[in-house]
Amino acid sequence: MSEVKSGGGLPFGDRIDAARQLAAALASYRGRNPLVLAIPRGAIGMGRVIAEELDGDLDVVLVRKLRAPFNRELALGAVDEAGAVVMSDSAARLGVDESYVADEARAQAERIHERRARYGGDEARINPAGRLVIVVDDGLATGSTMVSALRSLRALGASEIVAAVPVGAVDSVARVRSEADALVCLATPEPFFAVSQFYRDFPQVEDDEVVAQLHDWRMSRTSA
Repeated sequence: MSEVKSGGGLPFGDRIDAARQLAAALASYRGRNPLVLAIPRGAIGMGRVIAEELDGDLDVVLVRKLRAPFNRELALGAVDEAGAVVMSDSAARLGVDESYVADEARAQAERIHERRARYGGDEARINPAGRLVIVVDDGLATGSTMVSALRSLRALGASEIVAAVPVGAVDSVARVRSEADALVCLATPEPFFAVSQFYRDFPQVEDDEVVAQLHDWRMSRTSA
């Protein structure tokens, strides 16, 4: 396992600023035909910047957080495209009923399938088997979403998996480090309340932008 902490001071200007700094920290992977997988929606623009800088491929890895019933922004865990659930370290002490978790996992799995169809379906999906895969997100709060993504890619046969984030909570970075072959994280500030606090500009990213970014990328690859 490896971890890199470099890059400029916080806060990042925006996600693209963070992506450029991440790409510089990931420069050793250039020339190895990496598959850069963004966790949508927030990381899609970041993933494109990194894929371009590293001369790799771009796609998305679809996972969804499981929302706490009393706070929809709080992640109990995450579910991947195959329906496998990863719970956050704090989920047990929150006392959430197991039936709620099961219902929420089913609901979020349905959203994943809807998104896969909207993003081009299985026929447009790049197979990660045997590939060096770099999974990109805009930050690690609980880490559950990233862990879910990494495990799903391991199950699909990726040969080497790198987790790449600009910023993360200390405990979450440690958790993700144990799941990845390598971890690149530019900063682990404390206290850590939310990913958005470490960006000056952190707009909501909509599905339309993900669709447009993937379409533009695929067209550029086809015409190259």
